[in-house]
Amino acid sequence: MDNSRLLAILAAVGASTIYGINHTLAKGLMPLYIEPFGFILLRVTGAAILFWSISVFAPKEKIATSDWPRIVGCAVFGMVINMLFFFKGLSLSTPINSSVIITLSPVMVLILASILIKERITLLKTIGIIIGMAGALVLVLFSSDQNQNAPNIPMGNVLFIVNAFSYGLYLILVKPLTKKYHAITLMKWLFLIAVFINLPITYSEFVAVDWNNLPFDAIWKMGFVVLGTTFMTYLLNIYALKQLSASTISAFIYLQPLIAITFAIMVGADSLNWTKGIAATLVFVGVYMVSMKKTKVKA
Repeated sequence: MDNSRLLAILAAVGASTIYGINHTLAKGLMPLYIEPFGFILLRVTGAAILFWSISVFAPKEKIATSDWPRIVGCAVFGMVINMLFFFKGLSLSTPINSSVIITLSPVMVLILASILIKERITLLKTIGIIIGMAGALVLVLFSSDQNQNAPNIPMGNVLFIVNAFSYGLYLILVKPLTKKYHAITLMKWLFLIAVFINLPITYSEFVAVDWNNLPFDAIWKMGFVVLGTTFMTYLLNIYALKQLSASTISAFIYLQPLIAITFAIMVGADSLNWTKGIAATLVFVGVYMVSMKKTKVKA
């Protein structure tokens, strides 16, 4: 495995790790300190400011006129529908449910990629997807729910499915752009567009937050969501997409249930047993198989 591919895989793992932790941290803030839609305006605005700030160190690039429709589409599916439905679903359902249901995304990406960009689905990737999904299903079926703050789990789970589809479509749409533009160039424009699209939907919940009286515990968690879950993860995934296919990137989503439960164990919200150990092994094997690149054997 060459260094660039290894770094891309590490970037994808890093993004999944942050997302896995986010399921628990973000859930703990809603609706006590901030409503889900208000949280999205905080995320996209914070990320837009960060990306535009560091863009002074990135190459100066002009977006081709023909690429603007795709740019807008990426913003809609990656930073509007994806985020709004996920955080609304998280406020209604549970962190473990969210981390497992979004594992539908790789299947959707494989199907969409085969239809839209004629990406070939290999037998190895197919088996890896099935094994990874089996591990994720074992996690959700045998994990007890410790969170009582879940007023409408079925509706929340439906929103997670829409989120998974939207994120999968985003990965397909943004892939060609990663070949033409620097990651920071893409992110600064995508998040700026997302701010304006999200604004009318999220503004009322954003201004309802009692910003002057937020405790430190809520502030640092919000900071983690903006800096980690939004800024770092999108940057890491764009970097990874330069070396890996959309379907390969999406398969790393299988790490999220494992990381979410591991984090829950660390904070005393769950316990480890043999069933979860076996499920974790399946998840790792599935991700490894999907990330493998076929090499030609010389005679």
